[in-house]
Amino acid sequence: MNLPENLKYTKDHEWVRIEGDVAIVGITDFAQSELGDIVYVDIDTVDKQISREDVFGTVEAVKTVSDLFSPLSGTVQEFNDKLEASPELVNSDPYGEGWIIKMSVDNVSEVDELLTAAAYRELIGQ
Repeated sequence: MNLPENLKYTKDHEWVRIEGDVAIVGITDFAQSELGDIVYVDIDTVDKQISREDVFGTVEAVKTVSDLFSPLSGTVQEFNDKLEASPELVNSDPYGEGWIIKMSVDNVSEVDELLTAAAYRELIGQ
């Protein structure tokens, strides 16, 4: 199970990478393996203000649809448009080309409340 140490994680299986005042968000390797083959990513929150734990979109796999929960409060700035033609990037490269959104960070202190890689590993029993 790939869990980069430089990322933060949520109990809902999203990961976050902070770059300046922008958070890049995706789903974890664990989440994509549990979902199976991802066939569609639906994000309808671009340019919208969202709060931590709000649903910002969905990921559709062959057998299920899963909500995506915002790890932080902020404004969704960008959707990874590569996922429109190639949603399977979430499966093949969840921490790289398979990122889902970029968002502004309204409250930097929320970052400290996210899980470390070690805490997330414990959560999923790895």
